[in-house]
Amino acid sequence: MLTYTAAYYRDPDSTWYTAKVLDFAGAISQGRDLDHARRMIADGLREMMEWHLQEGFPIPKPEPGITDAKADVVEPIRLVIRARAGKAPA
Repeated sequence: MLTYTAAYYRDPDSTWYTAKVLDFAGAISQGRDLDHARRMIADGLREMMEWHLQEGFPIPKPEPGITDAKADVVEPIRLVIRARAGKAPA
């Protein structure tokens, strides 16, 4: 399990949140409320990790203690990587 840091930014004019993983560049999403944003960024992080692995890119190292003072909420986001045996795609 890898633990990254997610930051959430509330739109002052609505209930929407923008979310990003501070220590995994490119992992961004949004949601109509904080719970939705949490689900969406978790899915985005998983997709970004799969893409990195498929393309042979290095996996970003989590940066414990990273934060963003502009965020409304900063919290850990955990990523579990599972392996699957089988033939490689042709």
